[in-house]
Amino acid sequence: MRLILWGGTGIVWRIEFCSDRSNLLGLDGLRELIMARNVWVMVALGAVVVAVFGGVTAYREITSAAAGGELVIFHAGSLSVPFGEVSAEFGKAYPDIAVKAEAAGSRMCARKISDLGRACDVMGSADYKVVDNLLMGDHVDFNIRFALNEMAIAYTDESRGSGDITAENWYDILTRDAVAFGRSDPDMDPCGYRTLMVFQLAEKHYEIPGLAAGLGAKDRHIRPKETDLLALLEAGEIDYVFIYRSVASQHGLKMVLLPDEINLKSQSHAALYNTAVVEVSGRKPGETITRRGEPMVYSVTIPKNAPNREAAEAWVALLLSEKGQAIMERNGQRCMKPAIVDGADRLPDSLRGGF
Repeated sequence: MRLILWGGTGIVWRIEFCSDRSNLLGLDGLRELIMARNVWVMVALGAVVVAVFGGVTAYREITSAAAGGELVIFHAGSLSVPFGEVSAEFGKAYPDIAVKAEAAGSRMCARKISDLGRACDVMGSADYKVVDNLLMGDHVDFNIRFALNEMAIAYTDESRGSGDITAENWYDILTRDAVAFGRSDPDMDPCGYRTLMVFQLAEKHYEIPGLAAGLGAKDRHIRPKETDLLALLEAGEIDYVFIYRSVASQHGLKMVLLPDEINLKSQSHAALYNTAVVEVSGRKPGETITRRGEPMVYSVTIPKNAPNREAAEAWVALLLSEKGQAIMERNGQRCMKPAIVDGADRLPDSLRGGF
C-alpha cells in the first residue's frame, strides 16, 4: 500500500509499506519521520490519498515539481468525464497543481506529441495501438492497457426512426433517405476506424452484400472526434451517432446495443473482428497503417519529455488504483484487471508495484 502525505511545510511525502519485513519502515520509523519533518496529516481536508498496488518498499520525497505547477493531459474525447473525475480526486491531494486537460481524437493527441512537438505529462488513448504505432520508442517508453469499451449507436427521442430501431434492423433505419448519421474521422480518432469496422462486421453478420459500402457512402457527417457529434445530435442536425457505449451512457442518450459479433467488445470474437481491415495514416506523410479489428482496449502513458513527470506518475497511480478504477466503472468503462503493460521493464519505479 502506498500512502501519500501532504505536509504543512509544502513537502509531499510518499510513505510506502511492503510485505517484505526486512524493508518495512515500521510505525516507529514512520513516527520519527513525521516528527522530524513536521508533517501534518490533514485527513479532513482530503490530503491523504491511498492507492493500492500490493507491497511497497520504502519512502521518498516527491519533489516540488509534483507539489505544484501544471499537469497537462492529452486524452481521447471519450475519457473526458472519467478523467475529469480522477483529476478532481487528484486535486484533493495536490491542491497546488493546475490540471489542464485537452480532449481530442486519440490519433490527434498522438500527433500533437509526434508531429507538433507539444509537451504533455499524461496521454490517455481510446486505442492502445495508437500509442504503440505512433509514439512507442521515439516518444514513450511504456504503454499501460487499463480499460475496455464497446461500440454502440446513440440517438434521441427526436431521431427519425427512433421508435422502430433495434439491434436487428438499425442498418435499415440508417440507410433511409431521410435519416442522417455521423461518425468520427478514422485518421484522427479510433472511433472513426472502429465505425468502419462495424460496417464490415455487420455485412458479414447480417449477410447483406454491399452493406458496408452503402453505409460508408451515406455517412457525410464526419468530425475529428466522436464527442464532437453530440451537439449535432442534440440539435437534431443528425439522427444517430456511432459512438462508445460509455459516452452514450454518460450523456443520458438512448442507444442501440450491437451484437457481440459487431461491437468490438468480446474477446471470444477476436478472430472475427480481425477480419475487418481499415487503412489509416502512418507515422510519416504518405505512409499508412493497416488497422485490424480487435476487442477495444484503452491505454495511458507518460511521454519521455513530460515536464512534470513525478506529478504524472502520481496521477497515473491514482487512475490505476481502486478509487480510479471505481471512477472508470461508474462512467461505463470496464477496467482490465490486472492492467497489461507494454514495455514493463521501462515502467517508473513508482508504478511497478501494480503489475
